[in-house]
Amino acid sequence: HADETTVQVLREAGRAATTSSYMWLYRSGRYGPPITLFEYQPTRAGEHPRRFLKGFKGYLHVDGYAGYNGLPNSVLVGCWSHARRKSDEALKSMPAPLRSTPSAARDGMQFCNELFAIERKLRDKTPEERYAERLEQSAPILDVFFKWLNEQEGLVAPKSFIGQAISYCLNQWEKLTAFLLDGQLEIDNNRSERPIRPFVMGRKNWPFFKH
Repeated sequence: HADETTVQVLREAGRAATTSSYMWLYRSGRYGPPITLFEYQPTRAGEHPRRFLKGFKGYLHVDGYAGYNGLPNSVLVGCWSHARRKSDEALKSMPAPLRSTPSAARDGMQFCNELFAIERKLRDKTPEERYAERLEQSAPILDVFFKWLNEQEGLVAPKSFIGQAISYCLNQWEKLTAFLLDGQLEIDNNRSERPIRPFVMGRKNWPFFKH
């Protein structure tokens, strides 16, 4: 799993104090030694994960950030929490009286909710069982969802909240469906979002680092 978030560092040679820097996080998956590593870098450039993960071969859970694209010997696994969040934002952007009525935003949320409901039932299954059950239960939902996304793409404004949610899913589809490849994989990247959250929340308490 990998993720990154901004930090502000005041004293760095050749850089303005207001320039955004980044804390990168790398974490092992559910199966294996529990390892969480943080690495500070002054930029968000894709060269940083390529250097850090040199020699790594396997699956890497990420969000939609393009900086992870092109990692050698890596299969990127997308995050359904991000996909669901975008549909939720689209739903919340609607007037309150309309949120409970039929809409593309509600339909998008429902597809995501069905996938997460399956995952909750598979939580204590073995990787082999999870792999088989996902192919039987999740794959058909994904097929219907993909068809729905393509139908809706031409019906909504691209820059609207629901338009952005649909575009995100279509652009990330190969990564979003990669969790079907191995029962050890997760449906989301929450495993990396949890340990990096102290930096996200901390920005409200300590606005910057000195160095």
